[in-house]
Amino acid sequence: MQAAIEARAVSHRTRAGEVAVRDISLTIWHGELVAIIGGRGSGKTTLLNAMSGLRPPTSGLVVRRSACPSGYVPDGDTLPAVLPLVRALRYTAELRPARAAASAGARAAEALDLAGLTAQGLMPAGALTPDERKRAVITAELLSRPAQLFLEEPTAALDPAQGAEVLRLLRRLADGGMTVVLTTSSPLDAARCDKVVVLAGGGHLAFYGTPAAALGYFGADSLEEIFERLAGFGDPAAAWSRRFFQFSRTMGGFTVPPTTVPLPGPALLPDEAGPHSAGRVSADLAAAVVGTDAMDAVDGEPTARAGPAPPPCARPAAPARQWAVLTRRNAEMLARDRRMLAVLAGTPVAILLAFCVLLGCGALDGRDAVTLAWAVLGGLVAGLAYQLPARAEEAGILRRERFSGLSTGAFVLAKVTVLLPLLALADALILAVPAVDDRLTDGFGPAYLTVLLASLAGLAIALALTSVAGGEAG
Repeated sequence: MQAAIEARAVSHRTRAGEVAVRDISLTIWHGELVAIIGGRGSGKTTLLNAMSGLRPPTSGLVVRRSACPSGYVPDGDTLPAVLPLVRALRYTAELRPARAAASAGARAAEALDLAGLTAQGLMPAGALTPDERKRAVITAELLSRPAQLFLEEPTAALDPAQGAEVLRLLRRLADGGMTVVLTTSSPLDAARCDKVVVLAGGGHLAFYGTPAAALGYFGADSLEEIFERLAGFGDPAAAWSRRFFQFSRTMGGFTVPPTTVPLPGPALLPDEAGPHSAGRVSADLAAAVVGTDAMDAVDGEPTARAGPAPPPCARPAAPARQWAVLTRRNAEMLARDRRMLAVLAGTPVAILLAFCVLLGCGALDGRDAVTLAWAVLGGLVAGLAYQLPARAEEAGILRRERFSGLSTGAFVLAKVTVLLPLLALADALILAVPAVDDRLTDGFGPAYLTVLLASLAGLAIALALTSVAGGEAG
């Protein structure tokens, strides 16, 4: 077997300076299904993000032996709830790179068949059962046929039967040659995997091996008992980390976790980060560690290798094409979303009624600037209201699609393309009453332009909030 992913002395500090993952070294082989388990605060998601490339480690080296993009499935629903599943997957297929020259419709149908969701293809994604929605999100990642798939808590909020269905899909993918790595808090999920990475509190590696070997190593009858062992061994995190380090050096069948020579500059010290902490890895050291057929990242930057060229992989769609696809998808989502249509129609009407009330009680009597100020405020509110209700859903979609090469600029421009004409109509309606009451002394045109700019500012703020939420890593 050939290594698919190698973590070499990987450590990660948070922005607050806390060490989330401490000097972890392990090797995952092609076609393996691997679970990362541990208690709250053990660094499961941080390690997953480091291995997937979503958030490079602070120090150490991650080698992914695949030049093609990987798939990433974050926690939560990341498909438009109002679109029929097959339509949502077709739009996703048009945005994703593909190794085969198949149409988006054919790729979507193939993925649905693999996930066992062909019969649900015409149902809105939001109407699927929880396990069907999770399988649908996984299906979206299969459209580009990645060699590696990373999943964050794929069975969260599912009952045992639904979780088993999701794990059966992941097992089929691994049996087909895909390397699958997931985080989970479910011992049942971990037991169905080929290997388990057990993290103790504070990001210490406590064990890496098969589930059966983990039971023997911890002297447990079930994987649930492992958490009790981790919590009841003196200084559990550091103690179990040191024990596994010595165990892996002396017992057959385990790879010795390599350590690196700390380079000048800030580094994790042994008394802070465990018995075999490491500093940053140089490019020369990285070249000596891995083979010539790898693509790796040193301090988060990709490094090319001499040797046989990897098979060609398609690039993500150009930003202009992404904009066109997203514009069509946004328009269809809006047409199908009755709740959002009610918000779009109701916001300017509510502001217009507020103007009528203010005029009726004399609150706008006096300088015309007062009327314009209220109109500008109404335009700002309209801009915010036209995007904020969709922020939560679209942040998850954006995060998943950014991982596959989606341009943030294309996302923003597509939203503006669809919403700007609607905002223009809303702003004209907002100014209707002041215009009829002759409160716009400088004319309708300058006032309208001012209100429209305020609406664009509100929309920009809402899109910025969506974009920031879409870039957050768990």
